[in-house]
Amino acid sequence: MSLDEVQDVPTQDAPATPAPKSTGPGGWPAVRPLLLRMHFYAGLLIAPLLFLAATTGLLYAGSWQAEKIVYSHELTVDRVGDTALPFAAQVDAAKAAAPDGEVVGVWPGPDAEATTRIVMEAPGLAEGETRTVFVDPYTAEVRGQLTTAGDALPLRAWLSTFHSNLHLGDFGRNYSELAASWMWVVALGGLALWIGRRRKRRAQLFLPDRAATGRRRTLSWHGTVGLWAVVGLVVLSATGLTWSKYAGENIGRLQDGLGGATPSVSAQLGGAAGAAGSDEHAGHTMPEGTPMPAPAPTADIGIDAAVAAARAAGVTEEIRVTLPAEGKGYVIKEQDKTVPVHFDVVALDPADGRVLDELRFSDYPLLAKLTRFGIDVHMGKTFGIVNEIALAALALAVMFLVFWGYRMWWLRRPTKDRRLSVGRAQPRGAWRRLPVTVLLPLAAVTALVGWFVPLLGISLVAFLAVDVLLGFVAGRRAASDGPAETETETETETEAEVESGAGAA
Repeated sequence: MSLDEVQDVPTQDAPATPAPKSTGPGGWPAVRPLLLRMHFYAGLLIAPLLFLAATTGLLYAGSWQAEKIVYSHELTVDRVGDTALPFAAQVDAAKAAAPDGEVVGVWPGPDAEATTRIVMEAPGLAEGETRTVFVDPYTAEVRGQLTTAGDALPLRAWLSTFHSNLHLGDFGRNYSELAASWMWVVALGGLALWIGRRRKRRAQLFLPDRAATGRRRTLSWHGTVGLWAVVGLVVLSATGLTWSKYAGENIGRLQDGLGGATPSVSAQLGGAAGAAGSDEHAGHTMPEGTPMPAPAPTADIGIDAAVAAARAAGVTEEIRVTLPAEGKGYVIKEQDKTVPVHFDVVALDPADGRVLDELRFSDYPLLAKLTRFGIDVHMGKTFGIVNEIALAALALAVMFLVFWGYRMWWLRRPTKDRRLSVGRAQPRGAWRRLPVTVLLPLAAVTALVGWFVPLLGISLVAFLAVDVLLGFVAGRRAASDGPAETETETETETEAEVESGAGAA
């Protein structure tokens, strides 16, 4: 996934000679060398970022279970009672424990053993942070207070930020966007190279070749694991880009232009336009933008009556209540992200509990539904612990693929050379083998993708510039040294051609 197929390039540490122009037909024999060179350089230069993203992603995948252990006292009650106290009484208990906070939301526990979360804005918190007071719904005992970001408790919030930007702020986001921008390119390019190889048995496409040794064995593991992981890697890459700064903006504009924007309810009193929808990225990179409430309207039916009205309107599963702000009513929404998901939401008039607006998940545009599902799969919520295990497995797969890629690069080094050296890439000039009917559309698609995913385009131009410079230096060196093809190089190239199945369709 991260480096080129090791057998397909010579091992002699000498300047690469340009690939000759192809006078024969195009097709796979013409495209393959170009894919090899791109896969090599992308893997060599982007693989460290992919490895870092996989490592931090592995930690985040385990954070869901870890926070249940670390914060078990805050999250669970000692004993399940017969009847829960009114939410108003639980809010009063939270206010008494944190008198400097302003309550902005109430999140009832998703099950009988869970505490109620009273979400507050408080002085001294960083942007996007809230103070959450955990209350026993049966006794109103305050089980603890934590600084939270959306629904993420401190451990998961820290790991989430570590995964997204390494705690380096906006600058750090470039690392994750660059990794997500290239992951699908490397994965799909590697898939094409692996499928296009000639092999003695079809089973070698899907299973590692146990009879192989050395670099062939490493390639066998690299290719088969990449094959099994490719769909998950492409999904992670696509969904990860939705959080990115540059590509994410383009994705958002495209989604809006296609009528797939995530809808929201209006909680504005008096029928004015408003928006109280949730942010689908909450809890992963940014918390929900819950507004600081102003003094509530004079007439207020209270949170318990509002919750009863929302449940009567069909909003019943794992609800979250946003209290009225100035000129707005209650917003009560479902946040059950496991299949089958529940994301219905209603806005209620605080004076009488009348439904101001409602939104059913079934009414979401198709693109909005796919975005919602994709984000939650990326976060590990859609399929519960199975989803978390799958994410951990994909992260481990990326880490091993990168390791195997670098190992192949090392095994390809000239063994008779006393200097410290490594293997080199496919010879330059592979693009000249492509027929014009393939080259021009490929260049157009590459330019379009590079514009839509800016960090991919910028880094690709940088790769090309460096490659041209290295080619110039190698050409000057070859001109001064003269032709010096060795017997070792010729033998290695012949072996590589046989192993790779050069010319196979």
